[in-house]
Amino acid sequence: MDWDFTENIAFKSLIEAFKECDETSATEFLASDGASYYLELIQDAAGDGIDISDSEIMEEIQEEIIDYLENNL
Repeated sequence: MDWDFTENIAFKSLIEAFKECDETSATEFLASDGASYYLELIQDAAGDGIDISDSEIMEEIQEEIIDYLENNL
């Protein structure tokens, strides 16, 4: 994927919220408290030309976000 979401302001907000929550699972966080941050990030992806209607692309983005949260914080 060509989109570097780690520099996105919505992703940075998502990281901060994940750090501050009691949730240890990134997947659970994205499904609950992090849902609004995730939605904003996906909207930004669409604005940057990412085809969010493509399920393979969306799955890749989601996996990369979860991996980043679970392995870099």
